[in-house]
Amino acid sequence: MFATYLIGLREGLEATLVVSILVAFLVKSQRRDRLPQVWAGVGLAVALSVGFGSLIQYTSTSLLRTSESRELFEAVTSVAAVVFVTWMIFWMRRAARTIAGELRGKLTDALAVGSLAVAGMAFLAVIREGLETALIFYAAAESAAGGTGPGSLFALAGGIATAVVIGFLLYRSAVRINLSRFFTWTGALLILVAAGILKYGVHDFQEAGVLPGLNDLAFDISNTLDPGSWYGALLAGMFNVTAAPTVLELVAWVAYAVPVLVLFLRKPTQPAQPAEPVQPAQSTEPAQADKPAAAPADAAVPSPRS
Repeated sequence: MFATYLIGLREGLEATLVVSILVAFLVKSQRRDRLPQVWAGVGLAVALSVGFGSLIQYTSTSLLRTSESRELFEAVTSVAAVVFVTWMIFWMRRAARTIAGELRGKLTDALAVGSLAVAGMAFLAVIREGLETALIFYAAAESAAGGTGPGSLFALAGGIATAVVIGFLLYRSAVRINLSRFFTWTGALLILVAAGILKYGVHDFQEAGVLPGLNDLAFDISNTLDPGSWYGALLAGMFNVTAAPTVLELVAWVAYAVPVLVLFLRKPTQPAQPAEPVQPAQSTEPAQADKPAAAPADAAVPSPRS
């Protein structure tokens, strides 16, 4: 349950921050007349995301007739979800410092074009998060014991609702949280969740007969880690840590989690670049003209850098 709640919280907060940046820009630009187009684009993106999630679930439960085809489908969606999670985490870390300015620039261009462009821009800004959430939720819920049942749906909805509340409070400046630290911690947890999803995908590939070694266990600690206990269910539900994994499952989990965590938690080599405007500012004016345009605007609205 916590894994799906975390997915809803993380993806929901990213989408909420995007929407709050767009809304704040329109309000401060005295263009409230374009807010309905923004909400229309957001609503369409949410509807399509829900439809995409329903299509995945319908495909798995109704269109696929044999257990082998269902296992293969779940394996492929698991691997795809891991790819999306990894890309999303590293993209957010890289783009967090510039996303607000980029969104405002795109919205300025859309305002010059017309209403449909504004709605389309809001739609594109949110649909990526929505499709990712649907795919990752399905894979994470299937890898957990409960599957995509009501409990998992409530956990996902709870995470999204929490994200919306946090985003609204940030927009109203009612709370101040270190979003950089928040995305770092949730990113690290999602990497472990993704490692469990990949492990589950490998197991499905083995059950579908695509990969060998279904009966080759790496170890069996069922006497120590009781799958029926609360802590066993918690580890299995969050990170798909099981008492008797196969050799390939264990190799996949370690081969993904260790290097990706190291790369993610390693401090980027580029944070020194914000200090570089000091040098260009003394010698050239174009560089100085670019920076002040972004700095005051970023301070005016909530952004992942806050």
